[in-house]
Amino acid sequence: MLKRSAPFEFWQSVTGSLDPDELAVHAARRELTEETGLTDEGILLDRTACRSFTIDPRWLDRYAAGVTENIEHEWHYLLDNVTAIKLDKNEHSEFRWVSIDEAVETVWSWTNK
Repeated sequence: MLKRSAPFEFWQSVTGSLDPDELAVHAARRELTEETGLTDEGILLDRTACRSFTIDPRWLDRYAAGVTENIEHEWHYLLDNVTAIKLDKNEHSEFRWVSIDEAVETVWSWTNK
């Protein structure tokens, strides 16, 4: 779990957005590396699950004008061992390893549950 710093503090999983013309697999790997420092320690697994949801108004400035819905792609990252995390301090203030059940209870956003 990552504790986001702005626009307010809350817990989330690794999240991010696709850059223009970027494939979902490349965005997943890029966001994982940017937010945690993880590179090739584990296996990135496409769950082939997608969900569409209305973007929270607090995040609309991150999207092009008129964009109000987001399609979320679910990825899992499988690790054999707990490893060191290198946070981007501009985005997150702390991290912690938790079970799936605790993660669901901890995250702020219903879309992250």
